[in-house]
Amino acid sequence: MTQGQQQQEQPQSQSRPERQLPRTGGQILVDQLAAHGVGTVFGVPGESYLEVLDALHDSSVRMVVCRQEGGAAYMAEAAGKLTGSPGVCFTTRGPGAANALVALHTAHQDATPLILFVGLVPRGHTGRAGFQEFDLRGTFGANAKLVETADEAARLPEITARAFAVATGGRPGPVVVGLPEDMLTDTARVPDALPLPVPEGAVSAEQLRELEALLVQAARPLVVLGGSRWTQAARKDVRAWAEAWSLPVAVDFRCQDLIPGDSDIFAGNLGYGRSGALAERLASADLLICVGAAPGDVSTDGYTLLEQPQGPDASRRIVHVLPEWPPPGAWHRSDLMLLAAPAAFARAVADLRPTAPVPWADITRADRAAHLEFSRTLHDPEPLDLGAVFATLDARLDADAVVTFGAGNYALWAQRFLTYREGMRQLAPRNGSMGYGVPAGVAAAVTMPGRQVVTFAGDGCFLMNGQELSTAVAEDAAPLILVVDNGTYGTIRKHQELAHPGRVSGTDLVNPDFAAYARAFGAHGETVSVTEEFGPALERSLANCRSGRAALIALRPAEGRLAPGMTVASLREQATRESAGPR
Repeated sequence: MTQGQQQQEQPQSQSRPERQLPRTGGQILVDQLAAHGVGTVFGVPGESYLEVLDALHDSSVRMVVCRQEGGAAYMAEAAGKLTGSPGVCFTTRGPGAANALVALHTAHQDATPLILFVGLVPRGHTGRAGFQEFDLRGTFGANAKLVETADEAARLPEITARAFAVATGGRPGPVVVGLPEDMLTDTARVPDALPLPVPEGAVSAEQLRELEALLVQAARPLVVLGGSRWTQAARKDVRAWAEAWSLPVAVDFRCQDLIPGDSDIFAGNLGYGRSGALAERLASADLLICVGAAPGDVSTDGYTLLEQPQGPDASRRIVHVLPEWPPPGAWHRSDLMLLAAPAAFARAVADLRPTAPVPWADITRADRAAHLEFSRTLHDPEPLDLGAVFATLDARLDADAVVTFGAGNYALWAQRFLTYREGMRQLAPRNGSMGYGVPAGVAAAVTMPGRQVVTFAGDGCFLMNGQELSTAVAEDAAPLILVVDNGTYGTIRKHQELAHPGRVSGTDLVNPDFAAYARAFGAHGETVSVTEEFGPALERSLANCRSGRAALIALRPAEGRLAPGMTVASLREQATRESAGPR
């Protein structure tokens, strides 16, 4: 049962009689988490919230003890992505809280519901530069929807209920709640608060007619799915609607689980490494329907693709379907604005069907053909052919597998060559945060035990939070982790070779034996250097995962291999051609 299912199935009954007895602030908070359906929290212990740790001892709420607050907060963020309910993380004050900030930035940019509870100095010590004292609002205010401190134990139910509603409502995001150490030891007689309703918005009958009219007038439409607050029902209904209209569907950066990749209308991914053909399609669309998120800098090549409409009549209509308006950052004018979460939109269009054949069916087929050509396996003429590796893996992914990764050129293989089928999930940071993949894989394995979890990491990305393998082993969580060990910060090396070819500075890495590193934690570990070794290593690793043991395969490509179709040598050749200019 997922955390989200627990929240939905939590009985909405009155507080138990014993809840009216005096309780410590720590006990009140933990009881409130249980009342909101929280089954698991992530964190690193601290003396500032000892009363919470004590209350967790006898609670149904499970605490996953992590090795660093950045990893713990990433796990909570990943759990929020996976379930749609806020992931919950506990850290102590000062250094502990600062370590968690990276996940707050991720949740803020990715619109993920997350609640960070931070232990603070006692109330009487505030403003005296006490041990590990810091400015909670000043530290987190720019990256959180709400930052507040619970100064009274009796108000914890109210504050916690508000935190959950704010984290999930509108455009979801992170909430930070400060917990003064002495407040948690105070006692109060207060009932638990019930979860607050979170509105989904709606699409009116008139707006539905406007949308239908825009579709009827279109010649080159394109649907772009993104953002958060997607449910499995919303994915299914939006797919059915788009297929009925033969609408080509693209997905925003790292949103490839919003529509099955094997659908005949799927046109590709608008993230980094996307195809040139899809970029041209976005620029030439005369009707752009954006569901869940407005066009951002990644999907529009730094806001350039939508600057001037391209096509025979040089016009474009834009429909935004968003849970909150206006969206953060730059945005494009709406011809139709629907204030609705994806689930509300999906229900509204479920029965909207064309009354005549659509004129763009051939364009949709061409979009699909271009995507299939772009995602066709690229084989590397090297001992370890990563194209063949990912083709083998694609065939072995379960129908409901969870795929996680962080940031780096290595992620292009997982984005381009894996087929995200219906029921699969993708957990990856849209803010380009390194170190995310391993904690996200651990969180997925903890949150949904029994599901296949596959994590990808570069060598630089992995060692930012590789210590959380210890958490996986301690929790009997069993993700399969694949590390692309090419000895460099690949993304930066790419830009370096294009801007300053041959002048390598600050990007080389000296790595450990990753397989031995995994075995040292108690996980299964192997190294693969040639293509033929991968299939047997994969089967052995998956067998370990099925038995409850985490596994790691270190992939060692040829020197200079940075990404699909990209090597250091090819980048230097490109830089030389560009510097020479036209002849």
